[in-house]
Amino acid sequence: MGEVIEIIFFMWLIGGLAFAPLAYFIYKYTAKNGEPFGDIEPHGDNGSAIADLVDKAISLFQSKK
Repeated sequence: MGEVIEIIFFMWLIGGLAFAPLAYFIYKYTAKNGEPFGDIEPHGDNGSAIADLVDKAISLFQSKK
């Protein structure tokens, strides 16, 4: 009987550790009224050095055709 209780304990422990990130995300999501990461800018509003580099690379490949 002790082995069964031990297995159940470890199953609960592993399950709790596995779902802890999900519980944390749900907690953060509901804490800020549906905004888990606060006020963020919509994608594409701010300039980016990487986006500029990708645009240059795309235009370079398109001009070779």
